[in-house]
Amino acid sequence: MRWTYLLVLAGCLAGALWLEPLLKVGVLRQARRLVLTVAPVAAVFVAWDLLAIHAGHWTFDPRQITGVILPGGLPIEELLFFLVVPVCAILGFEATRLTLRRWSRR
Repeated sequence: MRWTYLLVLAGCLAGALWLEPLLKVGVLRQARRLVLTVAPVAAVFVAWDLLAIHAGHWTFDPRQITGVILPGGLPIEELLFFLVVPVCAILGFEATRLTLRRWSRR
C-alpha cells in the first residue's frame, strides 16, 4: 500500500500528540526549543540517508511510499520520519517526567 509509511508516522503522532493537551507537557508551545533540538539531529540523519542512497546501500520500497521524492532520492516520508519520531519521543519523555514529578509531590 502506497501510504504505509505515512500511516505508520500518523500512528506515531496519534499515539503521542494527545499528551500535549491532556497532560499539558508544553513541548509544542516551546517551538523554538523543539526545532533547535530536532533539526540538527534530523540534518545529520538526512545526510546519512542521502549518502547511503547514493552509494546504493539504502533503498525504499516504492509500494509503501507516496512517490514524492526529494532531491538526492530521499522520499518525503523519510524526512518526516526524522521529524515525527523525535517529536513523539520528546512528548513521551516530557509526559513521563511531568507525571513522575506530579506523583512525587503527593
